[in-house]
Amino acid sequence: MELSTTKVPSGEEVLSLYNSVGWSAYTDQPEVLFEGLKNSACAIYAYDDEHQLIGLVRVVSDNATICYVQDILVRPSAHRSGVGRALFSAVQAKYEHVRQLVLITDDEPGQRAFYESMGLTEGSDFRPGVIRLFAKFS
Repeated sequence: MELSTTKVPSGEEVLSLYNSVGWSAYTDQPEVLFEGLKNSACAIYAYDDEHQLIGLVRVVSDNATICYVQDILVRPSAHRSGVGRALFSAVQAKYEHVRQLVLITDDEPGQRAFYESMGLTEGSDFRPGVIRLFAKFS
């Protein structure tokens, strides 16, 4: 596996990856997805040994106080192979100086264990008090 911030995949490769995980909210408007990737503070791409795109993570950040992991996805054929862990670890290393690392995700089985293993805490589990998350999706 190779991680890269400079080897940018084609639009077709990106759409194929997002479609592979069923994220049609992105693929229904590819021009919006591509604009989001272009304007991200950081995008890291994962390629397999045949140079095929198998994962990506993209970040929105001010590079001082907050790092928001907007998307992290891995092609299903590469699940449980360490790709997601490598991508998330790369973000953690790049933004280790930032006070807050935030990620919002849906409630798929296994996600909680993965993100907890990466050092994140679910909002309802913060102590001494629970934190609140407010979001609006259009």
